Amino acid sequence: MKFLLFLTLSLTSLFSMVDFLTPDDAFKVSATIKDKTYVDVDIKLAKDIYLYEKELKAKITKGNGVVLDHIETAKAVDHHEELVFLSDPNMIIYFAKTDKALNSNEKVEVEVSYQGCSEQGLCYEPLSKTFTFSVDTSKLPLSSATSSVKPLKSDVEEVALSETDMIASALSDGNMIWVILTFLGFGLLLSLTPCVFPMIPILSSVIISQGNGLTTKRAFWLSLVYVLSMSVAYTLAGVLAGLFGANLQAALQEPWIIFLFSGVFVALSFSMFGMYELQMPNFIQSRLSKKSEERGGVIGVAIMGFLSALIVGPCIAAPLAGALIYIGQSGDALLGGAALFALSMGMGVPLLVVGTTAGKFMPQPGGWMDAIKDIFGVLMLGVAVWMLSRVVSAQVTMYLGSFLLLFSAIRLGALEDRKREGNHNAKSAIKTISVFLLMYAIAMFIGGLSNAKDLFNPLENLTTTTITQSSVVKKELKFTKVHSIKELNEALALNKNKKVMLDFYADWCVSCKELEAITFKDATVIEELNNYVLIKADITANDKEQKELSKKFGVFGPPALLFFNKEHERVRSSDVIGYITPEAMIAHLAKMKGFM
Repeated sequence: MKFLLFLTLSLTSLFSMVDFLTPDDAFKVSATIKDKTYVDVDIKLAKDIYLYEKELKAKITKGNGVVLDHIETAKAVDHHEELVFLSDPNMIIYFAKTDKALNSNEKVEVEVSYQGCSEQGLCYEPLSKTFTFSVDTSKLPLSSATSSVKPLKSDVEEVALSETDMIASALSDGNMIWVILTFLGFGLLLSLTPCVFPMIPILSSVIISQGNGLTTKRAFWLSLVYVLSMSVAYTLAGVLAGLFGANLQAALQEPWIIFLFSGVFVALSFSMFGMYELQMPNFIQSRLSKKSEERGGVIGVAIMGFLSALIVGPCIAAPLAGALIYIGQSGDALLGGAALFALSMGMGVPLLVVGTTAGKFMPQPGGWMDAIKDIFGVLMLGVAVWMLSRVVSAQVTMYLGSFLLLFSAIRLGALEDRKREGNHNAKSAIKTISVFLLMYAIAMFIGGLSNAKDLFNPLENLTTTTITQSSVVKKELKFTKVHSIKELNEALALNKNKKVMLDFYADWCVSCKELEAITFKDATVIEELNNYVLIKADITANDKEQKELSKKFGVFGPPALLFFNKEHERVRSSDVIGYITPEAMIAHLAKMKGFM
């Protein structure tokens, strides 16, 4: 009996030494309204405190016609056989409105409830805090609760993470030096994608246009200025997108901007053909020293690099999306921006190599130099046509491509029998190339007349007619195109209890066109995707409704493929950001069969 009394007193004394935190010190909850449309709830956990995922909830306790759209939270981890938050969780509450008449601003009360424990052995009782906000209902989407259709949920509870989420998580947990090196590697891999290719003739043409006195050393420095300017543009655009959810690159895809920039490339190409010389007026040149002229050249290259990054190459990939998600969730623009800068510098390595190499051609002027200028002039015209394809019809693009190839063929002498310097083999090769370009130009012109859309298969409609006559049906994917949340919900009304693939697309997106032309034309991919309802979210215009659609699913830019199960819940671990090859797509769809 004395022993039991001693043991009880000892245990009581031991536990009384533990200094447990008060609930307010253990869980510091704050909430801020963003853009008067959604609430960012931040919960700071004290040391050795954890929070149960299933107890973290939110509801509207007061608000005229304002309802919850959806809630996003950080990912929980398994701890003592339950899913909990061990680090500071972040909750984002999105509002919607009913179809009833509302004031432009409504007072809304939001109650956040939570419960957690201390690693030292104490579990706190359920707690809650109420916050009041002024919500701008004019900016809110219409709630799908007024419809019988179940909307696509922004997320479904699961432990697995998508590639972009894993990259975002690695940013928050990783060492800064390791993060920068990793993103530099990502950039080197992305440099092999079509996003960077259009910048190669731009930089090369800028280098070539500097004149015969250009040294290899100066070519390297001009290339470095171009790449640094491109990297700064990507970094600034990325940080702004992460912090404010705005797609700056999309904003620069307005038709008038595309036409203006295409005109610049046409002017540069004509100067390459010797039609005129682009230079400052004589009265300005006479007032500038050689040093200031050199500075002017550098400034011009810097401006071209900055604008090229935003207008020529608006691509998104998993590493870029991961960095944007990290910036948006953490607000850490320093680490996120450093990662984006490293990414863009990795993408710029081939440009450095090409630009420096172009400088090696300059010291020895000769007849062959005119041929090199002609080649880059044609490439610049090609970039102009490629850019215009974003804002003009496929038929017009066919005609422009036909004109470009016809011009190139004539420039190479396809219609002439002129004598050329050099050996017979070289002359034969040039003649063969020029005749081939002439034939392809004619094929593209015929393709334009037949409303063909594929530059690499200009006679596709004529071929399709022949195949159809042979009773062979050409298979292709059928997408329902939507431009807003309302149109998306209407499309779902016709496809209840079916799996969904939502494809975020834009006419100005390079990788989107690549997906359509390669991946979505693969027979096996077509067969696998026949089990899904295919919806294409066209965000080309980047208007208010399209921005809301992107914001609902946390998409920073196209292409993005999101998958939803039969209950229309998003399976986030299956997200595909950026271009994916047919082989990788087939493997991805096969892996998804176990949980869709």
